[in-house]
Amino acid sequence: MNRKDFLKRSLIIGGLLATSSPQSFARKRKMSVRLIRHATLWIEIGGVNLLVDPMLSPKDAMAPVQNAGNNYRIPMVDLPLSSDEIKSLVSQCDAVLVTHTHRDHWDSEAHAMIPKNKPIFCQPSDLEKIRELGFENAVAIASDYAFKGLSITRTGGQHGTGEIGQLMGTVSGFVVGAGEEKLYVAGDTIWCSEVETAIVTHKPSAIVVNAGAAQFLKGDPITMTLPDIEKVLQTSGKAKVIAVHMDTVNHCLLHKIDVTQYASENNLTKRLLVPADGEVVSV
Repeated sequence: MNRKDFLKRSLIIGGLLATSSPQSFARKRKMSVRLIRHATLWIEIGGVNLLVDPMLSPKDAMAPVQNAGNNYRIPMVDLPLSSDEIKSLVSQCDAVLVTHTHRDHWDSEAHAMIPKNKPIFCQPSDLEKIRELGFENAVAIASDYAFKGLSITRTGGQHGTGEIGQLMGTVSGFVVGAGEEKLYVAGDTIWCSEVETAIVTHKPSAIVVNAGAAQFLKGDPITMTLPDIEKVLQTSGKAKVIAVHMDTVNHCLLHKIDVTQYASENNLTKRLLVPADGEVVSV
């Protein structure tokens, strides 16, 4: 290639780069969700990495959930990654998203491991307790927030019904968007009007539901059951539904194998995904 042709080619390439912002390149990247364990997720969207609901304690480190009919210590399974790999993820994430501060979503191991200057996004009712732990860059998202080209919108939910639902406290979900790609992390909620509104309003490409049908000896389930997941599928059009929050905490009675079997029997294996711990799902 002579010098004239080289300069011409360089100008063409330079022009293409100049008219394509970093955000436009980021939007072309596929969104992915990696289940670490339970409700702990590693989300890559728009070139940004989010760590969601970190419960990083080793197996059996915490006392069981009480009034659940068994005494299995939690977490009931090991993390799928080594300690060094977990530390690497914590270091690499751009921010941490905490849907609520129950210990199976935000535990003492996470408090100790996550750098205190890391951005932490949370619901308003949890801001003070997170800041009291020393996280100086904790931000309460009341409705909408922009971060590194992402849009983050808080949604409502119901962590159970009746008196138990009230005792469980405020919970939130979050819709994270990059261009046309939107991921709805529903959080600890049953099927309710808030979830339906979030799906209809935001039309997410994918939805992460906390299944497990968690339940105490008295009262109704406080996280999604199979019928709840079915309603999510019916309402969300072609969106992929990723079921997590199973086989790790002793009051979760719905198991991964149950949801996998349901998906198979109903020809939903391409829409209803049940990742193994450590597995990456591209959406």
